Amino acid sequence: MVNQLVARDVCFAYANGPRVLHDVNLELARGELVSLVGPNGSGKSTLLRAIAGLVELDRGDVLLDGRPLRAASPRERALDVAVVPQFLPSLFDVRVEDFVLGGRYARIDRWVGPKSSDREAIESSLAACDAIECRGRAMSELSGGQRQRVVVARAVAQEAAVLLVDEPTTSLDPDHQVTIFELLARLASEGRIVLVVTHELNLAAQFSTALAVLHEGRLVARGSVDALMRREVLSSVYGERLHFGRTDDGCPFVVPRARLARRPQG
Repeated sequence: MVNQLVARDVCFAYANGPRVLHDVNLELARGELVSLVGPNGSGKSTLLRAIAGLVELDRGDVLLDGRPLRAASPRERALDVAVVPQFLPSLFDVRVEDFVLGGRYARIDRWVGPKSSDREAIESSLAACDAIECRGRAMSELSGGQRQRVVVARAVAQEAAVLLVDEPTTSLDPDHQVTIFELLARLASEGRIVLVVTHELNLAAQFSTALAVLHEGRLVARGSVDALMRREVLSSVYGERLHFGRTDDGCPFVVPRARLARRPQG
């Protein structure tokens, strides 16, 4: 089991484009669910892809327990790191079971094929994501929300020590948003390292052990939910149109605030 993931001095620019990430340093420990937040275009998805080893860094490194991730083969990397991407290519008529099974390719002996443990991992991950009813269907037949839950299930079935998740609640209704964050929090409590890119600040506040704030390609804050869900931290990143408060049980929240007061009805 991996105990620590470290992004060290990570810099990245797309070909013929401006630099997207500037000397980002981020440490993640076993048992943590860290939500990476920030405005559109701040580099969150790019940082997640960089940490996953899916892009070649201009400078810096990503270390798993001190070992450079870039030195691992794709199969070795898949044993340690699972990724939920923000976007998927067209999946045509791939069946749900086969799609989720694909997450376990690094654990399957190519000469033996899937074993009962692999089938059990598929079932349990689909059930955990409330997607068991999708099991016999093609991916092309699913709604956007169903497809999103199946994509998360594939990463969960991978049983990697590190789970990197990009916008997992896209297309999900509120109940399923909570279901997914509850699952991610449980996996972290069981010893995984979980990093979630999200715009859902209030879900992040409820379930994260820590927040990290990215702005214009730079990590500007990293700390506890109480320390970062504050006007003096977030207004400099998101602007002044925010209202801060606390729920009855003391959890901080933030909601957008209209520029002008609403007119009374009637």
